[in-house]
Amino acid sequence: MGKTRWLLGFCSFLLFVLTAMVASAEENCITCHKKISPGQVQDWSVSKHAENDVTCSVCHGSDHQSAEDAAKAVLPDEHVCAQCHEEQFNQFVRGKHNLGWTAMNALPVTHLEPDELMEGGKGCGGCHNMGIKSEEQKKELHARGYRYQNNSCDECHTRHAFSKKEALDPHACQQCHMGYDHPQWEMWSSSKHGTRYFAKLAGNLPESAAAPKCQDCHMPDGNHENRTAWGFLGVRLPLPEDKEWAAAQVTILKALGVLDPITGKPTARLEIVKKAQLARLTKEEFDRERNRIKKVCYRCHSKDYVDFQFQQADQYYKKIDMLLAEGINIVADLYKDGILKKRGNQTYPYPDFLYFMRTDYGAGWDKLEYIEQVLFQMYMKHRMRAYQSFFHINPDYAYWYGWAMMVKDLGEIKELARQMRATHAQAK
Repeated sequence: MGKTRWLLGFCSFLLFVLTAMVASAEENCITCHKKISPGQVQDWSVSKHAENDVTCSVCHGSDHQSAEDAAKAVLPDEHVCAQCHEEQFNQFVRGKHNLGWTAMNALPVTHLEPDELMEGGKGCGGCHNMGIKSEEQKKELHARGYRYQNNSCDECHTRHAFSKKEALDPHACQQCHMGYDHPQWEMWSSSKHGTRYFAKLAGNLPESAAAPKCQDCHMPDGNHENRTAWGFLGVRLPLPEDKEWAAAQVTILKALGVLDPITGKPTARLEIVKKAQLARLTKEEFDRERNRIKKVCYRCHSKDYVDFQFQQADQYYKKIDMLLAEGINIVADLYKDGILKKRGNQTYPYPDFLYFMRTDYGAGWDKLEYIEQVLFQMYMKHRMRAYQSFFHINPDYAYWYGWAMMVKDLGEIKELARQMRATHAQAK
């Protein structure tokens, strides 16, 4: 009996000492980091993590004890978050945000541009950091000195507050979904949906008023598995039933390098598109995503109204694709007639949109072709705005920033092609 009491007493004492040691270590973290990175400590101190005793060592480990061994601090990845947030993690894994890093690195232009903008995160990589990385990918990043591209969750739930409320604010989406090629923030915020949201926020609409924000439509009920029917490239398989639209989409797929421009057969790039889910490649996939978003619309609008809007969107989509296809064919004919030559890493004598503005294709700045830069702008800037704005219900973007600019691009392409042909004829 005496031995049992002694053993219980010793265990209690040991537990007390260990608890005190852990508390002391955590206090040391806070004391030090209040001087080194006070913003992080302040964020954590008002977080749910602090309330629930999720302390520094839970996420960062306990090997880092001083300024000299800072490299030993674990920078947690998504799997650490999954220990408590398993449902959200599993949803995220299935969604398109998980493919941000994969998609960026699948593009040939990524490997021509300054590393600081890509893996370094100061350009495309700043948003396309999202996506669970393999251990090999992490090792490569760390070898280049990039330690902080390690987690996707804190893109929306920024560290160290990790606030759900922050992630539900549409401004959380704004940092990435804005600008040159995907100005969804600008479209939504000046649409009827956006203006009602801000009116409601200001107290000028009743609390019960419908005022949908990004998350309500694209992540309904907090579901982290999000994607869209048309995908980033704005193409799909099987092709539309309308023959004119199908022909235009084939031309665009050739300019994306997904179809061989000579034979029309799929290239190796189709596998890349599949892996990164840059487009829906079956009717079932496309219909599932379209019906999913329609059901969200039905929450506020009648079925007839919603179905008509999508029908109208498809009719408009065909027209912008036919406009773009005409521009592609004009430039393709310059290659066909020997006025433009294949150069650099170009696979075919044909425009390749996945090199973006790098129309030298890696051959050097003196090999840039302006007519192809105008064509790329027509695709990536103005076509994106034309079709995205239609789905975000923004009339001004749909016309002036989309359709009208595509018409202007086509006019410039026609004039540049005329000048290039005249110069070529004189040189003969």
